[in-house]
Amino acid sequence: MSRAIKGGAVTVQVTIDEELAGLVSSLGERAGDFDARVREWLVLDLYRQHHISSGKAASLLGMDRIAFIQHSSTLGIPFIDMTEADWQAEVETARNFPIDRRIEH
Repeated sequence: MSRAIKGGAVTVQVTIDEELAGLVSSLGERAGDFDARVREWLVLDLYRQHHISSGKAASLLGMDRIAFIQHSSTLGIPFIDMTEADWQAEVETARNFPIDRRIEH
């Protein structure tokens, strides 16, 4: 992989094998479209792996946060991604949360 910095942007050159290059070529995308697609894949993967927030991902892709959450959800990347243990901890916290039962009129 090689890098070049130009006008505030970093250009990264990645070497891929012929089979992957053929699959990419079969998408029929123009070079600029492909650059945008790769940028989206990278941002989506960083978000999926919890390296960046939904707000940061949306910003990097020039989208509002709700649109990004909807888009990533259609791709199978959940907005709420909890383990069973995380969910049980949240439930327990909610059960132990003090509730003021007074109703003001």
